[in-house]
Amino acid sequence: MPERENGAWYIISVAAEKAQVHEQTLRHYERLGLITPARKGNSPHSPRLYSDKDIERVIHIRRLMRDLGVNLAGVEAILHMKDRMEQMQQEMEREIARLREQHEAETRRLKEIIQRLQQGLSAPSSPSSPSSSSSSS
Repeated sequence: MPERENGAWYIISVAAEKAQVHEQTLRHYERLGLITPARKGNSPHSPRLYSDKDIERVIHIRRLMRDLGVNLAGVEAILHMKDRMEQMQQEMEREIARLREQHEAETRRLKEIIQRLQQGLSAPSSPSSPSSSSSSS
């Protein structure tokens, strides 16, 4: 079984029922590249397996067509942009995490330097150095 994500996997008849479309609609969307179901085996004739995410995508396609009157070419463009935006979002989140880690490491490094400097300044004076206890007001 593929490991695209956790959750249930459905054969085409169950997926079609859950998405409220005909099985041929799922096959058509797959041919157009709008959905990419997993395969149980390596053969192109292996049974298709649909995840909850695949079913949500089919429902989204149907809504675009029904509610907004978008044709399949328009749906393809919209989904391509949506997929690209999600990919960019993931890249941005990884970059933010990397920068956050870098910032934390640099902050630790600087705090250690400050701590060493403060320890050096508060070290007891040697007997040969003049006392700084005389101050006039």
